[in-house]
Amino acid sequence: MAKTPITVRGMELLRAELQRLKTQERPRIITAIAEARAHGDLSENAEYAAARERQGFVEGRIAEIESKLANAQVIDPKLLHADGRCVFGATVDLEGEEGAPVTYQIVGEDEADIKSGRLSVTSPIARALIGREAGDAVDVQTPGGVKRYEILDVRYE
Repeated sequence: MAKTPITVRGMELLRAELQRLKTQERPRIITAIAEARAHGDLSENAEYAAARERQGFVEGRIAEIESKLANAQVIDPKLLHADGRCVFGATVDLEGEEGAPVTYQIVGEDEADIKSGRLSVTSPIARALIGREAGDAVDVQTPGGVKRYEILDVRYE
């Protein structure tokens, strides 16, 4: 299976979520199932059905996170020597057509959050930026049409 790139921060977030699910959510669900069983007939017990459904979701998420961690390739942007090019983990300052500067960090799919300035490496903007340098202009095909950005700076933080 191919390795999936992830930043150090992304790896820490996944590990923290996994730890929370295993140490807090699992025991809470087991207790809820035990309490629901104590109420008698399981065929008409909505509390039991809800607890089992929640258990299925949590166990599925645990398996998903464990799989992602097993296939992760951690990339620390501070250790990159990309000679000013946009690469995975880089923080990029852009100026859009409107003249307003924006800053994005190119991250893995699981840690992407546009409101926090983290773009998925698979997003149209990130794909257009990869391999470019400060001073380059890029055209990005977005659902709203083609947008032009100028790369002001590339940092590895």
